[in-house]
Amino acid sequence: MSILGRPVQIAYSARGTDTLEEAAAEFRQRTSCGPFVFAHHIEIASCTINGVASTFDHSSAYGWWGEIMVELVREHTSPLGPSPSGLHHMAFMVDSLHGGIEWCAQQGWPLTLHAQTSGGQEFVFCDARDDLGHFIEMYEPSERLLGFYDYVRQLSQTPS
Repeated sequence: MSILGRPVQIAYSARGTDTLEEAAAEFRQRTSCGPFVFAHHIEIASCTINGVASTFDHSSAYGWWGEIMVELVREHTSPLGPSPSGLHHMAFMVDSLHGGIEWCAQQGWPLTLHAQTSGGQEFVFCDARDDLGHFIEMYEPSERLLGFYDYVRQLSQTPS
């Protein structure tokens, strides 16, 4: 039995355009999801990649698509790994980050990135690309994170 629960977000690599805004506009035109909220060069307080202190400079556009958040992610530092399908990760809110990491390791999906934002939100990526074609992102729910999810969802319900 998976401890991940249901996915709360699907994320695609934002590539093929000059800006994240252009990628989001194109994605919205094709899928009718959104509108998008942009976070450029998200501040990371600490980060390890494959157990080594590192940096993870990325920008994201967040929108809502049906019943799930969609993220378009653009990595400014070296990418965590190739994403041939364009699907970067699926995200899950878990009760225990440590438990989620252990469960993923048992599936053969090792911890790749462990980071904390400057706002205090801890998150991880486990590498399930060989089996699923994408990373698994996990974070524990927080008031701030749940509020952001609600905000993006509400934007999608506002007539444009």
